[in-house]
Order: sequence, then structure tokens, then C-alpha cells
Amino acid sequence: MSETTAVENAAIENIAGYRFVYLNDVDAQIPLQQGRCVALDLRGTILLAPEGINLFLAGASAAISAFLDQLRSDQRFADFEVKRSYSKAQPFARLKVKRKAEIVPLGVNNLDPNRAPAPRLSTAELRRWLDEGKEVVLLDTRNRFEFEQGSFDGAIDLNISKFRDFPEAAAAMRDAWADKPIVTFCTGGIRCEKAAPLLQSLVLTRYTSSTAAF
Repeated sequence: MSETTAVENAAIENIAGYRFVYLNDVDAQIPLQQGRCVALDLRGTILLAPEGINLFLAGASAAISAFLDQLRSDQRFADFEVKRSYSKAQPFARLKVKRKAEIVPLGVNNLDPNRAPAPRLSTAELRRWLDEGKEVVLLDTRNRFEFEQGSFDGAIDLNISKFRDFPEAAAAMRDAWADKPIVTFCTGGIRCEKAAPLLQSLVLTRYTSSTAAF
């Protein structure tokens, strides 16, 4: 089924997106985003933290477009990107807008993905590296269950049950990964972006990159 046909057959548009960006007004953002979603009859979850925003929302396509227009009117979210899918029914029972310490929990104090983000590596560039046989640590930052559903050939599985286990598992590999390029990947992109500065903090700074999601 083509995307056009899927849209025509669906009543609900689903979006997922995140942005690491400094937010010094989280408490003000909560009622603002809550009010917008209620007015547009959107359901799902919005997580807000000093490090950024992470959201999953669903509703009528016109309402989704209106929400994104409103969100992007704030320069901090001007180029906010989302992934879209479509369904016949509303997948969420209610709306939740919450303040969190992190938009994706890693549990490491003073880790700032906004200060020195790892360089982005395009899918095409990664493919070229692999085709050329370039030595690279291809690191899957997802949990064990997700890894078992499928991953890149040669990818490293840290055998973690949750993302909070990643720091300890990665630290144990510091010596083995020294002086090697590291490419992190995950499902939606948010975990590999958060993992990259952690790897940099392990003195793997110059060699860390992140790429598109698996």
C-alpha cells in the first residue's frame, strides 16, 4: 500500500519527534503545550526537560499540522522534524504533558547533549565506510529485545535491558574501543544522540559519531 493510499484510508495521523535544546522555561511550556493539544483534540505524550522535548501525538491531520505550526513558531523548535504514520483509530487513551529530568533517561549527571553533540553521519556515508571495510565500532544503543528483532551485520550488542544500563556497559568497553571510530544507532535517533556525548566523556571524544536510526 502506498503512503497516499494509507493516508486516504486512515483517520488519524501519528507523529513522533524530539529535540535536544536548552529549555529554561519548562514549567511555562507544560500548560502551553497542554492547552494547544486539548484545543486540537490531540492525545499522546509530551515530555519536557531542561535538555529538550520528546513527543508522541496522534489526531486529525489538520490538527497535527496546526500543532506543529504553533510549536515551530518558537525559534527553538523552528526546524522540529517528526516521523509520521497513519491509523484508523486513535492509539492513545489520553494526553499527558510531563516535566522530566531527561527526555530519555540515562541517569548520568551533568551529561549535556546540547553542549558538544557528536557529528552526524549520513546513512550513505556509513554505507560507504562499511563497503570500504573501514574499521568502525558499530554500536547498537537499543536493548537486548530490540537487538534480537534485527540489527546491522556486525553491530555490537551490549546486552542491556534498559537504556539506563548503557553507561556501565559502555564504560566496560573503553579500552577495547580506544582510538576506533564509533557509530551509534537506535530506533528513533534519540538514544544514539544521548549515547554519543556519554562516549565522548569516556575519552572517546574524537572518534564518536551518530547516524540515522535503524
